[in-house]
Amino acid sequence: MDMKRNETKAGFVAVVGRPNAGKSTLLNFLAGEKLAMVSKKAQATRKRMNIIVMHEEAQIIFVDTPGIHEKEKLLNRFMLEEAMKAIGDAELILYLAPVQDSLKEYEKFLRIIQERDIPHIVVLSKTDRVSNEKVLEKITDYRKYQERFEALIPCSTKEKGCAGHLLDTIVKYLPVHPWYYDPELMTTENIRDIYRELIREAIFEKLSDEIPYESDVVVDRVEEGEDIDRVFATIVTEKESQKRMIVGKGAQSIRRLGSHARKTMERFSGKKIYLDLHVVVRKGWSKNRKSLEELGYIF
Repeated sequence: MDMKRNETKAGFVAVVGRPNAGKSTLLNFLAGEKLAMVSKKAQATRKRMNIIVMHEEAQIIFVDTPGIHEKEKLLNRFMLEEAMKAIGDAELILYLAPVQDSLKEYEKFLRIIQERDIPHIVVLSKTDRVSNEKVLEKITDYRKYQERFEALIPCSTKEKGCAGHLLDTIVKYLPVHPWYYDPELMTTENIRDIYRELIREAIFEKLSDEIPYESDVVVDRVEEGEDIDRVFATIVTEKESQKRMIVGKGAQSIRRLGSHARKTMERFSGKKIYLDLHVVVRKGWSKNRKSLEELGYIF
């Protein structure tokens, strides 16, 4: 890398794209750790999350964002605002474009940022799912916008080589700046917020229909120990019928959900986890500003 000796770079990189474009998967891949919530269901990420990746003499602070979408529900409006704030605060934008997508989503993104003088890189994601010929066709399609982006990089999280190339390219567009954070840190999130997201991910993975979208998690307290963390959390949902489904007959469903979350939390923390889960009903929480703010969604 062409960087002067002892000259450091640092900057914030907003990772944006449509819901379920693979943003969180890419960030976990680049960080080498499971930090961002991943689900096959769309709109799983609700808040911004900073993930720190050190690359040679550069500190890249990736900001994982909710997918860019337009819906009237109050929680969805909060999610869109989170994505827009991340774009406004960034030195660089990483736009994720799944290779199977048409260019309509990218064109929508260009309209959103047309008033903002922020450079962006297009990452053509999920390239392992199509032939090389299809990837080349899509690259050709994007070339008509080549004056708008700084670089176009095909990347599959199944191919380790793409991480280094992508990070090298990102660093080119970051300013010379002292590091913002201790280089040992991997995220600015506290352990309570990370555990919350891992429990939410288990809800998305283990429960169907509308339940994941009308549920949230409050981590009431974490008792950290040298070998074991004790985590006490409450699942908040909209309806009594949803609570019954989450708990399940003989509490089987919540035990499965808790077991899945606990194993993920143990892999992340390197400790044993004791997880105590309860379920409460708060009718209309996702449509009420006060309820949302109590759950940490600050408008």
